[in-house]
Amino acid sequence: MPDRGLSVGSGIFWSFVLGVVLLASPAAAADAAHGKELFAACIACHSETSDAQGPSLKGVVGRKAGSLEDFRYSGAMKRADFIWDTANLREYLHDPQTKVKGNHMPFSGYPNVADADDVVTYLETYK
Repeated sequence: MPDRGLSVGSGIFWSFVLGVVLLASPAAAADAAHGKELFAACIACHSETSDAQGPSLKGVVGRKAGSLEDFRYSGAMKRADFIWDTANLREYLHDPQTKVKGNHMPFSGYPNVADADDVVTYLETYK
């Protein structure tokens, strides 16, 4: 059998490296249960009632920013030209004023990006 330059030891090493990379990725590390716990504070404004201060977040993943017809968005949010995908939600939840400058949400964001990732993972299930 020809020598391909890989020993069993190097194969194990590269398998280990790949495993570490996959476990360190945000999708693998995100915790929807923790995200649900964090989201409990959001319900104060983002409830399903008609007098809610914030828009409904049910089904927010995949929705165009500022697009619910039954909610009065800030001008900044109406002008936001993006879809609430994983990356945009993560950026917004980490630092709302940087993502959409001038928005009216009175939340300064999750300083810990892992918390934002967890909430995004939960929002992906919130339908």
